Amino acid sequence: MSTQDLVPSPVGPVDVEQAEAALVERYPRLVRIAYLVLPPALGRNRRVLTAHALVQRSLPRRRVPGPAVPGPRQAEDAVDPGYAYVRGEVLRQALIAGLPLRRLALPRRAQFPPLLPHVWGLRLFPRVGGADELALDQRLSRLSGPGRAAYVLRGLERQGDPEVLRVLAAAGVEDPRAALAEADALEATGEGTDPGRDPAMTEDPAGAGGLERTDGPEHPGGGALLESDEFDPCALQARPTDLMRRRQHVRAAFVAVVALVVCGTLLGLPGDGWGRNGAAAPSYARNPAAEAALDPAAVKRVDPAVWPGATRRDFSVWPARGGLTGDSALLRRALAVWARPGESVRSSATPGTPVGPPMGPPQLLFAGRVDAMRVVLFHDGLRAVRYAEPVEGTAGAALDFARTDAADGIAAAALVVSRAGGNVRYLTAPWVRETAVRDLLAPAKEPRALARDAAGVTDPLPTPARSGSCTRWNTLQVGDGEGVRLLTDLGELAPARLLWGPPASPVDATGPEARAAWARTACQLAVARGNGVRSVSAWPFARQPLPEGAGRATWVCTRAETWRGTGSRVLAQFLVPSPGVPAALAARSEGSPACGVRDPRVLAGVLWRAPGGGWFVLAAGGGDVASLETSGGVRGRSDGPLLAVRATAGARADLDGTLRNGTRVAALR
Repeated sequence: MSTQDLVPSPVGPVDVEQAEAALVERYPRLVRIAYLVLPPALGRNRRVLTAHALVQRSLPRRRVPGPAVPGPRQAEDAVDPGYAYVRGEVLRQALIAGLPLRRLALPRRAQFPPLLPHVWGLRLFPRVGGADELALDQRLSRLSGPGRAAYVLRGLERQGDPEVLRVLAAAGVEDPRAALAEADALEATGEGTDPGRDPAMTEDPAGAGGLERTDGPEHPGGGALLESDEFDPCALQARPTDLMRRRQHVRAAFVAVVALVVCGTLLGLPGDGWGRNGAAAPSYARNPAAEAALDPAAVKRVDPAVWPGATRRDFSVWPARGGLTGDSALLRRALAVWARPGESVRSSATPGTPVGPPMGPPQLLFAGRVDAMRVVLFHDGLRAVRYAEPVEGTAGAALDFARTDAADGIAAAALVVSRAGGNVRYLTAPWVRETAVRDLLAPAKEPRALARDAAGVTDPLPTPARSGSCTRWNTLQVGDGEGVRLLTDLGELAPARLLWGPPASPVDATGPEARAAWARTACQLAVARGNGVRSVSAWPFARQPLPEGAGRATWVCTRAETWRGTGSRVLAQFLVPSPGVPAALAARSEGSPACGVRDPRVLAGVLWRAPGGGWFVLAAGGGDVASLETSGGVRGRSDGPLLAVRATAGARADLDGTLRNGTRVAALR
């Protein structure tokens, strides 16, 4: 017999009603077939439910071709094509359900646990049979799915070998003869169907739609055992599932549902989302005071007519300026990012500056478009806050904080509003009458005028804060009607004021002597970048005649004061008589009170080479230093604030001083 001989040939179409009638009439038998063909490894409870599910979804959706006829003879399959079709569908799905799952292949519907029918809290299984049924079930478990199907068609359906081969081929079995050989091997053990099979068959009087023997009484073999209660998935026993584990699962499910409801409620609250707040992170709390601080309608706006009559001039009297002060959406995004900066926001803050949300509605200083960015400047009494976002979208938003508490009219003269392409723009105070650019490294050069727009934003000027070289140091020169000030950009929102003179009475560094000294010391300002500097003061604390008649040197102390009061930086610099030579850094200190109002004294030394080639240790003290002394590699003493001791190249010496009251002090290092 060829493979083509096993392909079923259509008899006639099968109606849905015809198949449904066969399924309802012979439902117990169809479920028994599915139960026997399913792999025993599924477990008795799942086999029962899966068998019922496979039978219940075996009805056709429309008219389909009829099943195969068993050759020239007319079996009941040909008489009842509805039953034959449903039985074939049950076999096909049961064989698919027994296939192993593959990693790269999508699972088929029959391989999933059944959704319906489903029983909660109970385990269902057929009644327990005798030893013969148990032995047969164990032997069936060793067969493949097609082998079990062949055995069931023989023993339960009373099918002859040709009919078994045709039905298996129609159910999608690739090698029906191998499946039939498995059934033969099982029958050969003595627990199969009747020995001495005869192809002479007649219709089953039980109405099973199969065939039965006509040559003698039924042998009590596998066919009778397959009809027993052991393999009847419609006569079931019920037992409870694991009660302790079920209780744990119920508790876990309840906790999960509560957590899901809470999270869904929080996510569903209005006023959040990336669409509304731009680059802000998701909200984590709802607080009335915090909500008021983030309301763009509550932002403080100072009228332009306030500052001329104010008792003091600082950021609190700056009017709100810029072309976007009425853009509520922009202000809302800026406030939201201030309170909750997202991961994509580039944020910076000067040391000691709190970066939390505003404590109340902040004051709006500026909102407008600058250098292809939308920029918003706020002030909350303690900090100046800058928010910037691209004109198109909110990707690449930036947030900068700077401490500005206790700012006076001079410290509040300007704020950085934009940095782009190595240039900086300032937003000047309303009382600033004129602005100019002065290069500290060119003291004799006149400053050039710097234009501003109607909102007080200056034209761009090259900034020294981002420059790797020191070929020029541009500063902002502002005139406010009471004097001229010099402000320099040190990489922060608030520029630092440049001063000149002793700590008790410094003045703005605009005079000829101050400009000449700053021209030689300006490059050392790089050490103060990003430190929250409020002002930088330079003070010539000593002038010293040089050995070998080399002229007169100047010792300059430079002190950078911070907005927070701590972390100040002190530099001691040595200036030779040649005006074109930059200052030499003699010593530096951080957090020291030296060279300040609290402790105006300073002591420093340097190893200097004379024009004749000789080396000297030079030292000077400012304030009330009465004597100097060196030790270590070079020894010397002076009864005054100046010291010059001959030394060798590379010599190292320790320098100490004595004050007029006898107190010993150490030099800056």
